[in-house]
Amino acid sequence: MSGKRESTGALLTVLRYVLGNPVIRAYMKTYLKRISCRYSDNKIVEQSMLYHALAFFAREVVSCPLMMRFLGESFEILMRFSLRIIGGDEESVRILLKDPALRRGVALVFEGIARYGVTVPQKLPSPFLIVWNFTNMCNLRCKHCYQRADKPLPDELTLEEKLKLVDQLDKAGVASVALSGGEPTIHPHFLQIVKALSDRGIHAAVATNGWMFADRDFLMRSIKAGLRYIEVSVDSAYPHKHDEFRGVRGSWEKAVKALENIVKLGVDHAMAVTITKYNLSEVDDILDLAESIGVKRVVFFNFVPVGRGVDIIDADLDPAQREFFMRKIYDEMKKRKMLIVSTAPQFGRVTLQMSSGRSIAPTHFYVGEDLVTRAVAEFVGGCGAGRIYAGIQPNGDVIPCVFLPLPVGNIRERSFREIWDTSPVFKILRDRSLLKDFCGKCPFKNVCGGCRARAYAYFKDLTAPDPGCIYNLRYWNMLREKRLERGIIKK
Repeated sequence: MSGKRESTGALLTVLRYVLGNPVIRAYMKTYLKRISCRYSDNKIVEQSMLYHALAFFAREVVSCPLMMRFLGESFEILMRFSLRIIGGDEESVRILLKDPALRRGVALVFEGIARYGVTVPQKLPSPFLIVWNFTNMCNLRCKHCYQRADKPLPDELTLEEKLKLVDQLDKAGVASVALSGGEPTIHPHFLQIVKALSDRGIHAAVATNGWMFADRDFLMRSIKAGLRYIEVSVDSAYPHKHDEFRGVRGSWEKAVKALENIVKLGVDHAMAVTITKYNLSEVDDILDLAESIGVKRVVFFNFVPVGRGVDIIDADLDPAQREFFMRKIYDEMKKRKMLIVSTAPQFGRVTLQMSSGRSIAPTHFYVGEDLVTRAVAEFVGGCGAGRIYAGIQPNGDVIPCVFLPLPVGNIRERSFREIWDTSPVFKILRDRSLLKDFCGKCPFKNVCGGCRARAYAYFKDLTAPDPGCIYNLRYWNMLREKRLERGIIKK
């Protein structure tokens, strides 16, 4: 894995080195045109010339128009020259680019820099990741559910509309789609859509309560369909506490069995934990449980008071508790043989501070001290809502984040790419200069930016300070005083 990260870092450094030059940027715009090429697996792929040029470098393209072959050879010369300058390993990068999902991600960065120049954080022509709330149907009744998931909604996308959406995301160049919900695995269209995503080279992932994957046969069918990453939610080390939080008896047992099956089959995975006051004291026990199963990654999700979460808003960590928690998991990661991260954008700042600037968590997928981490951090830049990531609701509404359910358009009415390009809400989220109060002047705003979903949930303002940050303690106290005055909480 470390070799893969170093190769990715070298590649991203090449992007900035090469495309930082305005002349080369202008030349690279000729690569934005979409064409079709035949690949080594005999598939015809319609993508940007940038994507095909990356595939040429990886020795994956078999047949393309003559002009594309010329551009591919020119691109290879440029890549080899740039990699030599920065000391990158050419063969490792070639191997990396054989993965179509990674090619998509790198092509997005290329296109973003070609279109917008080098920006901090980087603007992209399409998101790296879509979290698709596949259905509102769910077999659990979780207290914190951002969807208030229960029964399917009457206006959910049909199978035909879902397949058309997959085509739209493919044409937009989206690298990864995570199916969420509700519970996506209980929907009859789940396997078909996983296969449709995989067939197009899109990284197919799922966020699940694990119930269906406790059945090894269903898990194997999902993997065969093309599922590449599975995130299973476990909110307590103790069955009775998890089941009470999730609303259904036996759900802990199913989740743990699912993780055991996933680990045995070697699928990329994570245990997902929503951190609240209910389980803050259990962090060690939860990590012990993950280790006992063989889990390689634990992702602690930021609690955001939306959906049913509004009903348990008092479970939200205060800034001091959140700071303690983030520092604790950073320490624990140093001790344990697994990756432990948080979706709180402040975790990037905490890792920098605790490592004296040596390491950073640019995303909730890893923490590192090498070239890749710093390179990715500049591209990702903390909260990615509406910037490198977006959500899609069961009815086709496009939203900045599943925790920020503010519709900005619907794919039944406009294409996803058009919504992504023109949404005023997305434009606000992409401009860190608009952030207010300490979030706007924070020295860490380019690696954090605060959680925009939490800012909106508490203040109904996309640019407001994130009240969960230790630097915004006065806003947390102000909110608490208002709730005390209204009798919502007691001292």
